[in-house]
Amino acid sequence: MRKKIEFSSQGQSLAGLLETPDQAVRAYVLFAHCFTCGKDVAAASRISRFLVQHGFAVFRFDFTGLGNSDGDFANTNFSSNTEDLLCAARFLEQHYQAPQLLIGHSLGGAAVLAMAAQLEHVKAVVTIGAPYEASHVIHNFDAHLDTIEKKGLAKVSLGAREFTIKQQFLDDLRNQTTEHIKHLNKALLVLHSPVDLTVDIADAEKIYKAAKHPKSFVSLDTADHLLSKSVDSEYVAQTISGWASRYIPAPEIVRPNLNKGHVMVAELDHEFQQDVFSDHHHWYADEPTQLGGKNSGPDPYEHLLAALGACTAMTIRMYATRKKIPLEHVEVSLSHERNYLEDASNIAEQNKSMESLIRKVQLMGPLDDSEKIRLMEIAERCPVHRTLYNNPQVVTTLVDG
Repeated sequence: MRKKIEFSSQGQSLAGLLETPDQAVRAYVLFAHCFTCGKDVAAASRISRFLVQHGFAVFRFDFTGLGNSDGDFANTNFSSNTEDLLCAARFLEQHYQAPQLLIGHSLGGAAVLAMAAQLEHVKAVVTIGAPYEASHVIHNFDAHLDTIEKKGLAKVSLGAREFTIKQQFLDDLRNQTTEHIKHLNKALLVLHSPVDLTVDIADAEKIYKAAKHPKSFVSLDTADHLLSKSVDSEYVAQTISGWASRYIPAPEIVRPNLNKGHVMVAELDHEFQQDVFSDHHHWYADEPTQLGGKNSGPDPYEHLLAALGACTAMTIRMYATRKKIPLEHVEVSLSHERNYLEDASNIAEQNKSMESLIRKVQLMGPLDDSEKIRLMEIAERCPVHRTLYNNPQVVTTLVDG
């Protein structure tokens, strides 16, 4: 689920986006975007999407003066960026849950390193293409330094946009230190590409050496600084998710004590989403989003079709194995149809409907006609098929408590 968020920082209203998974939240993540970018930059969007699919809730926002956030970029600096991050973390803690994982891309990585120690609930920090020193970004203004020193400001083109850089911005960058990296007291993952042309990989080495264990480094090989290729963003997201599992375990699911052959279904969100438990397994049932659900699992009819299809394939395979029939592969596709009896003899009958479960079986391998016929006969003996065919009674009782 995606939700637009507004929160206050230093008297300004900042625009954020909170993406949450359909299942139980594993942990909240605070994401800091790259220098002069925004929360919707492609890499941030792709990484967030993957993490949400794997149980994380991800909050990303536009720093003051960028994207949809209020304020004038010319009046911001690295210190104000770290304050924006602290305000975002406090907002999450007050309204949702304190972030346990910080992710920073480029200068955003330097920013999360600078403020992480102030957040007691944060367990892990990830930097992507981050500079060792915040002052590294000054090289972007090399051609304008004289103007800024003399006039106090200059218009600087960064990418396709023009920004006003003031003397206070440079002074603030130059006053930053790296001592905080030594006292991070959080697990650290450093991600960097050896061919990054914006921030040299030597910066990753310095960050890694300065930090204390637990710490990890992963090379991004041929990725560019902005992770413009989707395959690189997805690799980063996969790496973060796997690495974080060591420090932020998935929430423990309280399992009911069920006997073999018993299933329990319990509401999860008190709408359509359901927890489904058997003696050894747990999964979800839901409805599609167009019907008001979250589409986090198969709908009830898909479960019914899956039961019939799985039982059919298993029954065919068991028979083929026992009889040494050269069946290489079996596929069963199913659908549910409801057809009204238009050709009935009277109107009352025409209003009735006939429900059908359409089952299509594909048998692969060097089978002769007699073997195919026999295997299709066996399909009719599938236990689930026979249960449905025998018109079973559903006995429902109310359980107290």
